Amino acid sequence: QVQLVESGGGSVQAGGSLRLSCAASGYRLHCMGWSRQAPGKEREEVAAFLSDGSTTYAASVKGRFTISRDNAKNTLYLQMNSLKPEDTAMYYCAAQAGIFCTGRYSAWGQGTQVTVSS
Repeated sequence: QVQLVESGGGSVQAGGSLRLSCAASGYRLHCMGWSRQAPGKEREEVAAFLSDGSTTYAASVKGRFTISRDNAKNTLYLQMNSLKPEDTAMYYCAAQAGIFCTGRYSAWGQGTQVTVSS
């Protein structure tokens, strides 16, 4: 069974940076991504790895956020720069079994809160 544990959230002022980590246990994961959900809003995917190993980003974070992973540590990262108050949300790590990434994640972490003040 896959377990995902996020860390690295916190409070930061606008313009600041945070790096989120997601430690995966169970088996090596190929299809992984980060989503977020703000109060009163639907969950949205912000960054993910595609089947060929390339990355995709939501328009709202492109150029500011970078998704990466360390396969040796089975850990996923999200580097967030130039943070804005609208980035405030609970951030979730997610994973899908297999090598064909469809975005239909079956495993989710517990979430880590990111709060950006103006």
